[in-house]
Amino acid sequence: MSHASEILATAKRVLRIESEAIAAAIDRLDQRFAEAVELMLACTGRVIVSGLGKSGLVGRKIAATLASLGTPSAFVHPSDALHGDLGMIRPQDLVLLLSYSGETDELLLLLRFLQSQGNCSIVITGALDSTLARRCTLALDGSVQQEACLHNLAPTASAAVAVALGDALAVTLAAQNHFQPTDFARFHPGGALGRRVLLTVADVMRPQPLPCCSEATPLAELISTMTCGRLGAAFVIRDEHLLGIITDGDLRRALEGGIRLEQTASCIMRTHPVKIQPNASLQEATKLMQQAKISILCVLDGERFLGSIQLRDCL
Repeated sequence: MSHASEILATAKRVLRIESEAIAAAIDRLDQRFAEAVELMLACTGRVIVSGLGKSGLVGRKIAATLASLGTPSAFVHPSDALHGDLGMIRPQDLVLLLSYSGETDELLLLLRFLQSQGNCSIVITGALDSTLARRCTLALDGSVQQEACLHNLAPTASAAVAVALGDALAVTLAAQNHFQPTDFARFHPGGALGRRVLLTVADVMRPQPLPCCSEATPLAELISTMTCGRLGAAFVIRDEHLLGIITDGDLRRALEGGIRLEQTASCIMRTHPVKIQPNASLQEATKLMQQAKISILCVLDGERFLGSIQLRDCL
C-alpha cells in the first residue's frame, strides 16, 4: 500500500467510525431527549455549559451554538467555578455538563453546589450508570462502541457524538422557539448571513449613472457603452423609465446570430427584466437571482429606474 493510500485509509476509518457513532446515537434518542428540551425551554435563566479537558472544548462549542440560535448560554470552566466563579451561575440557570466517564471530580463537586442552589442539570455522558448520570436531573446517552483513535484512547468519536447531541439540542430549541433567519442575523451582524438579512438593496446597489442607452442606440455604440460600464449589462431607458436590459450574453448571442451592428438596441433588449425594490433585503435579492439564474437585478422605485445590484454585491 502506498503512503498516500495509507493516509486515506486511516482518514476514512476515522470518518466511518465517527459517522457510525452518530448514527447509533440517533437510534438511541428517546423520551429523555424530549424531556431535556422541555427543561431547557422552561429555563428562565441561561444554559450554563461545563466540562473539563476535551469535553470542555466541546462544551464551549455547544454554548456558542446555543447562543447563536437564540438560547442564552455561557460556558463556565468547572475549575474556575470552584475557585471563585460560582457566582456566575444563578439559581434560575440550567446547567449542561459534559463528561464521558460521568465521574469527573470537578463536575461532581460543582454539581453538589448546584443541587444545594436548586439548579436543574443535564449531563451528556457515555455511562448512564455513572455518578453524574444518577445525580443530574436528566442524563443523555453519548456512549460510543469505540473511539476513532487507533489505540481507542483519545476522545474522537465520543467528542463527535457530544457535539452532535449539542447541535440537536440547540436546533430543536430554536425550532420550538420559532427562531427565524432574521433572529440569526441579529446575532451575526458581521457575518455573510447578517449582511444579507439586515442590509437592504438600497445599501449596496449601484446607483445612476450606469451604462444606459436608448431604444435607438446602434449596437456598435452599445458595445462601447457596455465596455466602458464594466457591468456586463446595459439598461435601455426612456425618461427615467426602464424599457429593457441587454447583457453581455444577449449581445454575444445576437452577434453570433448574424445581427448587423447598425441595428438598434430595441432589436435585442429583454423587455421584462427581473426587478426589485430598493427596500428589499439582500437575502431577497440573492434568492431572486438564484431562482431566475441571473446575476443582476434592476432596482426600481415604482416605475423609476434607480440602479442595479449584482449577485456578487450580495455575497
